[in-house]
Amino acid sequence: MKTSPLRPPRPRRAGFTLVEIMIVVVIIGLLAAMAIPAFQRVQESAQNTRFISDLRTFSQAFETYATRNGGWPPNAGTGVVPAGMSGELKDAAWTTQKNSIGGRWNWDLNLNGNTAGISVTGVTASDAQMTAIDAKIDDGDLSTGRFQKYSGRFTLILEP
Repeated sequence: MKTSPLRPPRPRRAGFTLVEIMIVVVIIGLLAAMAIPAFQRVQESAQNTRFISDLRTFSQAFETYATRNGGWPPNAGTGVVPAGMSGELKDAAWTTQKNSIGGRWNWDLNLNGNTAGISVTGVTASDAQMTAIDAKIDDGDLSTGRFQKYSGRFTLILEP
């Protein structure tokens, strides 16, 4: 475009071109694609840690009860605090609708040939996540050791 000597050239309008905006969008997408899996790993690790902590707390409460009373408490339903355990157990954590891995706590007496165990039923965590939990608690194998999977429930065996 020719400029006349009487008229100065028009200044360019400030702004971003479509190509520049597309590049920014692609970069943000790549950053999000890298960040989301890392965030999910951190979230899963936090769920596992919370679950293991609760499991250890409950295990200690049941063992304290057994020591004081000379035996394990009676069997109870899912999410129900066993009789005589109100003083020993964090009732709110035991009876909550869902624990950190999406399941509910259950006290099991005489389950699958084991005398006593703390189970969790209805978990939303994958078997891979539960195996990772087992590796931190026990042997990393859900079919052996103190932490096992029995027909849809995961149980920490307190007394075989």
